[in-house]
Amino acid sequence: MDQIQWDDFARVQLCAGTIVAVEEFPEARQAAWKLTVDFGTDIGTRRSSAQITELYGREDLLGRQVMAVVNFPAKQIGPFMSECLVTGMAREDGAIVLVTPTERVPDGTRLS
Repeated sequence: MDQIQWDDFARVQLCAGTIVAVEEFPEARQAAWKLTVDFGTDIGTRRSSAQITELYGREDLLGRQVMAVVNFPAKQIGPFMSECLVTGMAREDGAIVLVTPTERVPDGTRLS
């Protein structure tokens, strides 16, 4: 396992945000949702493509807080521009489980 320095980790801005919109993404190669996530007044809203359709429907996602990397450069995914990376962990079957705070925190709160 490669080790990193504390400064490397400190540069990654992992923040909590609330999903405020969920749209279908039929053009995606693998089933995915287009998410709009509110990170509060300092960061604002960001959009992300997330391959989480196996475990999460639209109703499951709206209003849910997630953890996302907000300081990656935007990435073109087909016709969609992804502006943050919503984090998750793969189960043995490959389905992605979202990383979420166990209690609500203010949107934009950085992982500490």
